[in-house]
Amino acid sequence: MNDQISTPRKFSFDKGYYRKYYEDPRTRVADGTSCAVLADFIFSYLRYLEVPVARVLDIGCGTGLWRQEVRRHHPSARYVGVEKSAYACRKYGWEQGCLTTYRSKKAFDLVICNDVIQYLNEAEAESAIRNLAKLTRAAVYLKLLTLEDWEHNCDRTVTDGQVYMRSASWYRERLKRDFLACGGGIFLKKDAPAVLYELETLA
Repeated sequence: MNDQISTPRKFSFDKGYYRKYYEDPRTRVADGTSCAVLADFIFSYLRYLEVPVARVLDIGCGTGLWRQEVRRHHPSARYVGVEKSAYACRKYGWEQGCLTTYRSKKAFDLVICNDVIQYLNEAEAESAIRNLAKLTRAAVYLKLLTLEDWEHNCDRTVTDGQVYMRSASWYRERLKRDFLACGGGIFLKKDAPAVLYELETLA
């Protein structure tokens, strides 16, 4: 298996993209119900680890499903939504930015990065992963499509396959420089103020 298969596509996160993957009930990738279930898991696990959540960055925030969940679990936390799409920023009022270059004077306790990095070429993806380590003080929730997922796991009828397909090992090799994989898409920064027993991390 090749570590990476590039797709020569110019990505356009326009009205049509958002209609298909976020708004149309037949083809959307997530809705409020599924996001709520996932949020229950993530915030419960961070509570178990005694990681305080006062600042949350949702980078690639789409329509903002996570904003409601942050408010539900941590009403006093500051939520920052960042999107590359000019269309989404106009419609939903997000700050426009890109994971490769976004900066913050103060790190976030949790960074949510949902279906972003597979749209970046290799150099951009490497830069994005390094930037995640700079942006978070404690934890990252990372969801992205790997080559193995495309071949074996995902529902292709509601999954955008016109992305850069990379193996899971490609991502693991780069993430392990700064993060511990906790399972469920949660990655804890190695110097985070939390204690993990050995079998609580994935080898």
